Amino acid sequence: MTNPAILSDTVALGIAQPLKASWRATRTARGAAPDPAALSADTLWLDARVPGTALQALQGSAAWTAVTPMPLHEDDVWYETAFEACPGQKLRFLGLAGLAEVWIDGECVAVSTSMFLPLAIDLATGGTVRLSICFRSLFAAMAATSERPRWRTRLVTTNALRLYRQTLLGHMPGWCPSFHAIGPFRPVELVDRPGILQSWRFATHMRGNDGILSVNLTFSGSAARFRALTLSVGTVVFALEDVRDGSIAAEVTLPDVARWWPHTHGEAILHMVSLSDGTTELALGQVGFREATIRRGEDETDFALEMNGVSVFCRGACWTSADLLGLAGDREAYAPWLIALRDSGMNMVRVGGTMLYESQAFHDLCDELGIMVWQDLMFANLDYPLDSEPLRQQVIAEVEQLLSRLGGSPSFVVLCGGSEIAQQATMVGLTAERRQMPFFETVLPRLIRHLSPDLHYIPHSPWGGALPITVSAGVAHYYGVGAYRRPLEDARRAKVRFASECLAFANPPSSVSPAALKSDKAPRDHGVSWDFADIRDHYLGTLYGYEPVKLRLEDHARYLELSRAVTADLMESVFSEWRRPGSPCSGGLVWQLQDLASGSGWGVIDSHGHKKAAWHGLRRVLAPIQLLLSDEGMDGIALHVLNESPDAVSAVLSLDCLRRGAVSVVSAQQPVEIEPRSSASFSSQAILDSFFDITRAYHFGAPEHNVTIATLRCAKSGNILSEAFHFPVGRALPPDDLGMQATIVGIDSCWFIDIIAARFAQAVHIVADGYQADEDWFHLPPARPRRIRLREKRGWHEPPSGLVIAINGTTTVSFRAPRETGTATRTKTAALA
Repeated sequence: MTNPAILSDTVALGIAQPLKASWRATRTARGAAPDPAALSADTLWLDARVPGTALQALQGSAAWTAVTPMPLHEDDVWYETAFEACPGQKLRFLGLAGLAEVWIDGECVAVSTSMFLPLAIDLATGGTVRLSICFRSLFAAMAATSERPRWRTRLVTTNALRLYRQTLLGHMPGWCPSFHAIGPFRPVELVDRPGILQSWRFATHMRGNDGILSVNLTFSGSAARFRALTLSVGTVVFALEDVRDGSIAAEVTLPDVARWWPHTHGEAILHMVSLSDGTTELALGQVGFREATIRRGEDETDFALEMNGVSVFCRGACWTSADLLGLAGDREAYAPWLIALRDSGMNMVRVGGTMLYESQAFHDLCDELGIMVWQDLMFANLDYPLDSEPLRQQVIAEVEQLLSRLGGSPSFVVLCGGSEIAQQATMVGLTAERRQMPFFETVLPRLIRHLSPDLHYIPHSPWGGALPITVSAGVAHYYGVGAYRRPLEDARRAKVRFASECLAFANPPSSVSPAALKSDKAPRDHGVSWDFADIRDHYLGTLYGYEPVKLRLEDHARYLELSRAVTADLMESVFSEWRRPGSPCSGGLVWQLQDLASGSGWGVIDSHGHKKAAWHGLRRVLAPIQLLLSDEGMDGIALHVLNESPDAVSAVLSLDCLRRGAVSVVSAQQPVEIEPRSSASFSSQAILDSFFDITRAYHFGAPEHNVTIATLRCAKSGNILSEAFHFPVGRALPPDDLGMQATIVGIDSCWFIDIIAARFAQAVHIVADGYQADEDWFHLPPARPRRIRLREKRGWHEPPSGLVIAINGTTTVSFRAPRETGTATRTKTAALA
């Protein structure tokens, strides 16, 4: 690399800044105002936030209601502001949701029909500039189209959405509120002088043990010149050539670079990149280096991720939105959801084609938290006319922009053409020839190989078998255990290789969440006679032996308790099967992470941010150091110890079989050594070293026990690393007085609750207004105390009080802090008898 010249006509280094202006918005009848001058003087304007949406501006006004939000796409929406400018400056709109016209001083200077592409405008004049944006009626535009698709889908309100690059959010009845996305939902920037860094692109890959970073920098002003520019990557500084034609391209090498890992397998190591001209330093973000490989197996039916040469079981959830109303894209909006995802033991998030591309802050957080990203292009279910050249070119630009933005992000591991498009074509009965989609299956692979050779692309989700809907090959949407009401054994029988969607249930919210007021509201597929509460009820009856309808009518509180417990059981059971050594499955992504509305939604976190029982069930089964059990019938129980960490595990593995949840009828233990990032399986027959019908497979006489507890303890400290449970006669344990006690403890301004029981307590949960428990819906072995942190909700200042409940208990435990004796009282409850 040559030494940069020090030039006399240098300019100062800078970065584009958000436009500082006050915005207002209004709604008019479609076509009522063909231009800004046609807006009447008595137009009612509302203060508006940018970035933001029109619904956000309407929130709090008399016209707003979240129950029946106004259909904004019926009409036109105007935004307006004024600012001071100089000739030659540039405006950049990073995201305009809707069919947008941009007007400068009464003249229409640009039109945008894609909310997924930025828009740049050169300002020809200076002084006070009046900027108007009109978002024309999308419904009117769609009504004017007459093209017929090869198939139709019930997912959306109108199949004409296939013609426009707009989000499907707000158009999917049955599970998504009708919040229409309209407005400048991403920042508006003003590039105000030459020398501003307009854009930068990073691309990283490994060459042996060295990290290779490719850098492309683009500045405003093609003749811009700088003093000596340097690029810092971590602690290493590289000199750059002077700018030519407004851009710099460079490749730098970091020898023996520290690699990025998903948080379940190591440290998410990142390297800060900054640019300096000697007086100003610009932080450009962080990059990471890793090798990600997809293994397809000898028969090409696997879909298994290897990271840095190590097999990684991918587990996570499908993302919806951090803010459906305003489509916020800042760290504060994303952080609580992504931290909760990581804390559950998940290591992957899928941004599906029914949603929208999230901002850079989302991907930065995933990089930092060690969460891998599966990114769909924004296509789902519809027959998109990608033989239309304008739409095709728009999508190509969209892909180029996305890959340019995420090239240095180590968490970005899979790019997918879209969601359920090939599945939809297959299930309406199209032949293989008629359902071919060359753009997804031929054009995009070539483009992506050219732009990002190391990126893993698949044309569709699901995809990979004899039919796209085959679950035993490639990438599947698995709802065998779920919508198709298959028994739990189907999770093994189906031979799923990778489930990019799975386990959709109407997961009830916590009883202390505002979402619980609508717990009877459940998502449904549009046009079917059942909803997902019916699916949950099927498993409640199957696993707990109740008649759900009768229980709901006679004891609604008990019905909700068991409904919460069964969703946690389902999550834990399926992932126990999929994660065990010997399983062909390499990953599963739950549908969904968070609800879009109050009620019993698909999310494992509700729309208010409260973690549901399903989230806690996942947390029990997704840890990097994990003990799993599988019922092998007459061969007993298999105990599987997983160690995904970079360190060896020296532990003691124990088994204890209990009668009535208290009396030990057989027990044994043995030391185990598990190497880093490896696993081992053990047989209960070998551990016990004598015959015992631990799985109740032989049915010799009455059952000797009703619960088996397996525990993995650290050999050195004795701390519990993981525990797992097996119920040989079913999960419907007989009600009993568990002898449970609870004590509130305050330590360093934090509240904890200590819980202990004399008998095995099933699905223990804590009900405390204003608090969420770090652990909930857990099984508690007898005489084994558990201390759990209680976290206050924002703005809550009262000390904790409430109940501790187990679904097999005839008593509840009440607690209140402060308390003189520290021991809670126990009260009889007929509802739990």
